[in-house]
Amino acid sequence: MTGPDVATAAVPLARVLRGDLVESVHLGHLVVLAPDGSVRRALGDPSVSIWARSALKPLQAVAMLRAGLDVDRALLALVCASHSGEGGHLAVVRTLLSLAGLGADDLHNTPDWPLDPDAAFQWRSDGHGTEPITQNCSGKHAGMLMTCIENGWSTDDYLDAGHPLQVAVRAAVADLTGVPVEHGTVDGCGAPLFSTNLLGLARSFGRIASAADGPEARVARAMSGHPWHVAGTGRDATRFMEAVPGLVAKDGADGVYAAGLADGSAVAFKVLDGSARPRAAVLAAALAVAGVDPALVEAVGLTPVLGHGAPVGEVVAALA
Repeated sequence: MTGPDVATAAVPLARVLRGDLVESVHLGHLVVLAPDGSVRRALGDPSVSIWARSALKPLQAVAMLRAGLDVDRALLALVCASHSGEGGHLAVVRTLLSLAGLGADDLHNTPDWPLDPDAAFQWRSDGHGTEPITQNCSGKHAGMLMTCIENGWSTDDYLDAGHPLQVAVRAAVADLTGVPVEHGTVDGCGAPLFSTNLLGLARSFGRIASAADGPEARVARAMSGHPWHVAGTGRDATRFMEAVPGLVAKDGADGVYAAGLADGSAVAFKVLDGSARPRAAVLAAALAVAGVDPALVEAVGLTPVLGHGAPVGEVVAALA
């Protein structure tokens, strides 16, 4: 990638303590922005190019709203979601599709099991296999299809990078982040994926969370007002938004997280090894730097290390 390599300047974001020894260290990059967009704290090099993965979903949703998508509240939260595939999530995806006169067969995202283990067990017990609707990005894809119907765009090729929908998404990513899109590829769900950096990703979440009106404000209200629909039962993104009023938080695969606060403060980080293990601890510590009362997020950020089923250590963020 152009510019600094993501591995070159990485520094410890979290240490894994087992007993009285450091067992593992997770390296990465992190930035915390003040309400005016200035850097309050940085670790590593937040200017490195990254794939934000599903942390881009709120930005993709803003692009869809700008293009005419007309949904709000829980429906819009599902468009922004990496949902767990629980029954309530699937019901909302079906509602989104039905509003566009479409069905689950129109989804082109990659078939997968529900993320939630209980939901996946029940889905399989009911005789189902992997399907697009149970894959965690099906809400985003339903929103993309609805946007196409609204504009009279073709739906068979809505995942092509040159499709008008994806051209609009690319432009919105560049606009919201303030970072030119230099790289493109395909995400795990099949949708086009556009590069940015952590400074831009944090900037976009601060803009969305603090917006007073327009598509950005609609996304912020949907996510912070319906946190269960953004992730699911027990998921840390849901728990963080339940704990902090006005918080907009979104995880992404391979160790990415971004969050914005109502005052415009924001956080973004990338765990270099792609692990999800340190994310909650790092986000809790970063939100405290951003001004959140640590007591609000302490329980969500707590990540115990177990020995024979009992805590014998924990994941400690470098910011803590």
